[in-house]
Amino acid sequence: MSDLGPDSITHRRVLSIAIPIVLANATVPLLGAVDTAVIGQIGEAAPIGAVGIGAIMITTVYGLFGFMRMGTSGLTSQARGRRDTVEVSALLVRSLAFAVVVGLMLIAVQVPLFRTAFLISPASVEVESLAASYAGIRIFSAPAAIAIYGITGWLIALENTRAVLVLQLLMNGLNVLLDLLFVIGLDMGVPGVAWATLISEYFALALGVWLARNAFTGREWMKLGHILDGRRLRRMLSVNTDILIRSLLLETALVSFLFLASDIGDTTLAANQVLLQFLFVAAFALDGFAFSAEALVGAAFGAGGRDTLRRASQLASLWGMIAAFLLTFVYVAAGGLVIDLMTTSEPVRAEARTYLVWAALVPLIGGPSWMLDGIFVGATRTRDMRNGMIISFVIFCIGVIVLLPVLSNHGLWVSLLLMFVARAVTLLAKYSALEDSVETSTAGG
Repeated sequence: MSDLGPDSITHRRVLSIAIPIVLANATVPLLGAVDTAVIGQIGEAAPIGAVGIGAIMITTVYGLFGFMRMGTSGLTSQARGRRDTVEVSALLVRSLAFAVVVGLMLIAVQVPLFRTAFLISPASVEVESLAASYAGIRIFSAPAAIAIYGITGWLIALENTRAVLVLQLLMNGLNVLLDLLFVIGLDMGVPGVAWATLISEYFALALGVWLARNAFTGREWMKLGHILDGRRLRRMLSVNTDILIRSLLLETALVSFLFLASDIGDTTLAANQVLLQFLFVAAFALDGFAFSAEALVGAAFGAGGRDTLRRASQLASLWGMIAAFLLTFVYVAAGGLVIDLMTTSEPVRAEARTYLVWAALVPLIGGPSWMLDGIFVGATRTRDMRNGMIISFVIFCIGVIVLLPVLSNHGLWVSLLLMFVARAVTLLAKYSALEDSVETSTAGG
């Protein structure tokens, strides 16, 4: 394909894919920051912690289905590289159907789901009560939230990242407006934050289907025999299962991080919730460059272009790490100011400043693992991602066992950073095998 030779992978092309995604993804953690800041105006630690606990419970459940975005992106970009337009449309239809079915199942099992979460890692009575009310509202957005993963992955695979930017900006912009209306204007408190997000996600689902309307212009999307083809379904299941295991372990580590902080105290929990917004900003911003790798590596993989794959990996990673250095600089220079803007509670402000250094290091230390994730998603080398995450999770657990009793919350942050290092090392060790598999994978269809 003329647009998939090594010379076609330029800095400009990488940035044209990445920049809209960086802007789009930046609005996601910024929304979390707005949620925290709006609730923070109440001036109490418990509501901040409740939004953090409730949000991370829902984000964890939905995040387990993040494989919908990654799997759809990798498989669709490879189908695009093979010029298989029927499969490109079929992948979107499969993703939407899956989202509806799974979303309804999550709504049905919400009561035991949340009870189990609080039994595993209880918080104070006040925080638990507020968090339960938040999660009980948010769970009804499950079909929409999971479907958005699939739509986003599909758009990224086609390098239509401007559409992703429009989707995220309008969804999160509406969410912010509703946050202000419900919490500040109508004094709805924690439930107001949940209702704002639910309404915004269903709006985004409708918008996303419209943005991906090209998949429905022909007859390809109606070919049920192709959509339900056993071989393709098994391939999709294999890829998504590997990513699910990887995501489950990653989300378990993040949830454990927050719940273990709640054992230290509500103030530490609130401080970590504030600082986690720094981590999420870094992860989502750098994921923009990882998504460039997904689209370009996947298409090169489908077309059998080993040299193109290597150049796409190199250029996307170069720009990703440049962004990581810039983020660390900003966190060091302005982190204290951001903390003050996010909460009016002086104890929470002081506690967050104590651990700011760890949050500032996240972009540099986590950046390589996020970039390698994008490369391996594009190549659908998901088994390597799964196995690397298993090793990394074990390292995180060992870090918590050894460091938490000695260093308290500092030990939690060090353990989290060690997990990021392990993820990068385990994937980098498999990169040569990834390149060697290009021709074999293409020959196998």
